[in-house]
Amino acid sequence: MKSIYYIGLDVHKKTIAYCINTADGTKVRQGVVAAKRQALRQWLSELPGPWMGALEATIFTGWIYNFLQPHAVELKVAHPEMLKAITAAKKKNDRADAEKLADLLRVNLLPECTMMSTELRELRRILRYRNLVVRTATQMKNKMSGLLMEVGATYNKRSLHGRRYFNNLLERVEDVPDSVKELLLLSRGNLELFNAVQKKLIRTLREQPLISERVKLLMSIAGVGEITALAWALAIGDPARFISSRDAISYCGLCSAQRESAGKEQRGPISKKRNKHLQSKLIEAAKLAPNWNPQLAALREKELKKGNRNRATLAVARKLVEYMLAVDRRGKSFEEKLAGVV
Repeated sequence: MKSIYYIGLDVHKKTIAYCINTADGTKVRQGVVAAKRQALRQWLSELPGPWMGALEATIFTGWIYNFLQPHAVELKVAHPEMLKAITAAKKKNDRADAEKLADLLRVNLLPECTMMSTELRELRRILRYRNLVVRTATQMKNKMSGLLMEVGATYNKRSLHGRRYFNNLLERVEDVPDSVKELLLLSRGNLELFNAVQKKLIRTLREQPLISERVKLLMSIAGVGEITALAWALAIGDPARFISSRDAISYCGLCSAQRESAGKEQRGPISKKRNKHLQSKLIEAAKLAPNWNPQLAALREKELKKGNRNRATLAVARKLVEYMLAVDRRGKSFEEKLAGVV
C-alpha cells in the first residue's frame, strides 16, 4: 500500500506556497506554484504519490478547491479564525504557513470548516450579488431624496419612487437647476435597472430544483419570506451539520460572546464570529415576522415587557432559527407542536 503524503497549501491571488510531508513529519518538498490551472496541472503530475491536502478559506479558495479535489484522496478547508489561534507564532510567512497546515492535517488537528457543493456555492454567489444590487438601489433612492432636499424641493417621500409621481414631480417642481433634474433622471434610470436585475436574479434562484422544495417548506413558517428562506438554505447547506439549535443560533451570530475562567463567567454583546449575511437577514425578518405570526408576536410582547427592544428582536430571531432548523431537518411543512425540540 502506498503511503499518503500530507500537503499544506497557502493560497494567494497569484501564488500558492506548498509543503509536502510524509506521515512521520518528514519534509519531502517545499516551494511555490503559480495560481493558474496550467501550472497546477503540471504540479499535480510531479507529486510523489497519493495525497491529502489542506488550504485556508479565502476568496481564492473556491476555484482551487474545485480544481484539486478530484486529484486528492481528501481535501480539507481550514477555518481562518480558528487557525489563527492554533498557529500564532512570531515567525509568519507563506512557507511557514504551508508547513503548519501540512502538520495540522497530518496529526488530525486542522480546524476544518464546511465546504458546500459547487452548485450551492454558485447559487449563493447569485444571492449575494442580488443583495449588493438591492443595497446599491437603496443608496440611489437616498441620493434622489438628498438631491431634492439640497434644492429645497417639496415632495412626498412615500410616492417619490413611483414612476407616475416622479414624472409629474419633475414637471411641476420650481426653482430646480437643470443639472439636478438630469441627475434625478439618471438616478431614476439606474434605479429601474437595479430593480429589474434583482428581480431576474431572484427568478433564477426560484427556478432552481436544487433548493426550490426547501424554500417552499421554509416559507410554510408564517413570517418567513422568500429572501429569508433562500438566505437560510444557501448559507446553512446541510442542516444535519448542526447538533442542536444552539449551534445554529451561534453560527447565525444571535448569541452573546462568552468568556469564562476560574468559575467566573462574563457575557458580552452578540458575537462577531458569525455568518454576517445570514445574521442581517434574520434580524430584518425578526422585526417583521411577528406581524404575521401569532407565536412570534407573543414572544416579542413578552420580551418587550422587560424593557429592551433589541433583545426582543434577538429573541424572535432565535425562535425563527429554531423553526427553520426543525423544518429543514424533517423535510416537512411547519407545525408549531413539532418545532419545540430540534
